[in-house]
Amino acid sequence: MDRTDRAIIDHLRRDCRLANTEIADRVGLTPSPCLRRVRRLEDEGVILGYHARIAPHALDRAFEVLVDLELTDQARATLERFEAALVSFDEVVEARRMFGAPDYHAVVAVADLATYERFLTQRLMAVPGLAKLQSRFPMKTIKADVPGGRGGAGPAGT
Repeated sequence: MDRTDRAIIDHLRRDCRLANTEIADRVGLTPSPCLRRVRRLEDEGVILGYHARIAPHALDRAFEVLVDLELTDQARATLERFEAALVSFDEVVEARRMFGAPDYHAVVAVADLATYERFLTQRLMAVPGLAKLQSRFPMKTIKADVPGGRGGAGPAGT
C-alpha cells in the first residue's frame, strides 16, 4: 500500500458515497486507475465493505449498555457455546473476547431500560456458562471511530 492507496482509504472512511471521479480528483489520479486501486483494495481485503450510519433511535437502539461477562470456566466447549449464543442475539451489536478479566465485553443496544432488563433476565442470563456480568450505562459517547460523513452504500459512479 502506498500513499495514494492510503489517501483513497482516508477519503472513503470520511465519506463512502464519494463518486469514483471525486476520489480520483482528490488523490490526483484519473478515474480508471483510481477505480482499479479501489477494486484491488477490496479484493485484498483492505476495504471490507461500505456502510450507512443509521440514527440509533430509528432502529429502537438508542439505549446502549456496556456489559462485562465472566464465564464459569474456560473449557473450549463452554467458550464455543457462549460465543454462539452471544452473537445470535440481535441486541448485541459488538462483542469481544478479552485477555484477563472480564472474559468478554459486549455492547448491547436496545430501545430503553425496560427492554434491556427483559433482554438481560430472559435471554442473556439464560446462556449456559455465564457466571457473572456487570452492566454499565454510558453517559455520552466522547469519541467513536466512525467519521461524520454522509454514510452510504459505496463509491457512487464506479
